[in-house]
Amino acid sequence: MKGLNLLYAFLGGAIVGCGAALLFAPEKGEELRERIIKILKRNGYKISDKEVDALVAELAGE
Repeated sequence: MKGLNLLYAFLGGAIVGCGAALLFAPEKGEELRERIIKILKRNGYKISDKEVDALVAELAGE
């Protein structure tokens, strides 16, 4: 019976953790890139989609 309670506790924690991750997850990558481009253009930087993709890839690699 203890093993079954441990299993239920584990599954309950996993469900709560997944729910919290969905609620607190950042925006989709596509939307975030659009926001980055918009902010940079507003501040006078001209940047292409390819340059943003390269920047994201470089940051993700670190």
